Amino acid sequence: MSGIGVVLNPKSRHNLRNPGAAARLAARLGDHGVVREARSIDELYRIAEDFRRDAVEILAINGGDGTNTVTLSGFFDVYGGAPLPEIALLRGGTMNTVANSIGVHRGRPEALLERLVHAYARRNGAPLHRAARRVMRVATLDSTGAETKPPQYGFLFGTGVMHGFLAEYYGAGDPPSVFVAASTLLRGSASALVGGPMIRRMAAPFRGSVTLADGTTWEARDYLAVAAGTIAHIGLDFKPFHRFAEAKNGTAAFHALGIYASPLAFVAELPRIHQGRAMHDGKAFEALSTGMVLRSTEGVVRYMVDGDLHISRHPIEVTIGPGVWLIVT
Repeated sequence: MSGIGVVLNPKSRHNLRNPGAAARLAARLGDHGVVREARSIDELYRIAEDFRRDAVEILAINGGDGTNTVTLSGFFDVYGGAPLPEIALLRGGTMNTVANSIGVHRGRPEALLERLVHAYARRNGAPLHRAARRVMRVATLDSTGAETKPPQYGFLFGTGVMHGFLAEYYGAGDPPSVFVAASTLLRGSASALVGGPMIRRMAAPFRGSVTLADGTTWEARDYLAVAAGTIAHIGLDFKPFHRFAEAKNGTAAFHALGIYASPLAFVAELPRIHQGRAMHDGKAFEALSTGMVLRSTEGVVRYMVDGDLHISRHPIEVTIGPGVWLIVT
């Protein structure tokens, strides 16, 4: 078949609020490809198998960051070591951090798909604009070092306040939006100034140690967050992973942070993070790494991958993963 394969999750918040998304996308796609709905992980795997068999050239994902990482994880599993199709992010979610970070145009999924179809039809004379990025591979390990379940793939990873902020954001009671995210950040910052209950929830630390791929160890202690990214942005135009594009000894790597500043001291660093500058000395460990293992002294790790929240009672291994082409057109 080749062409464009669109995947959407009909159970996502956006699609539940906007029924009929599949029909509207199919109308914009025309005869340039196919639209498939993934109602379950098993269905996602079948779609990935079909797309691989039919040599689909572009995988267009109708969803936000969470839908993107679930879809990519399923496709990486099915494709094995084979390259994935080029990826088009159609937004359509409550969080679109990855799309924002690489410069995908704003707009509704239908409009973005129509733009993609026009660019795809002209690709021989005007190649598609693309951005090369790496994903990270996130796995949970048992006591022998074996993986306990299929890995996840994403562009952002974080524990501590990164998990806590999203838990507050999702639990705010309002439909998730940029306004709600900004409001959550402001309320959390204000709570940090007075030592209120919200910041104690939001900034519950990761207690443990981190071992990097080169053998470097970040000591066991309380971390406001241990985080990593292969894109610069984390949301609201904050750029903690400003070194994401750098290599380590000529090898692709991710930018890792072990933030041990207090919540109040971290709030004071937010202007620098927004500008894409390093935090002041004495606030965080920082490294370019091809891998790291997090071991909790409490026996539990609360973490997020591209906005999806998880809890593990096993150590977490984060490694640099495959490269993908993300379409910016």
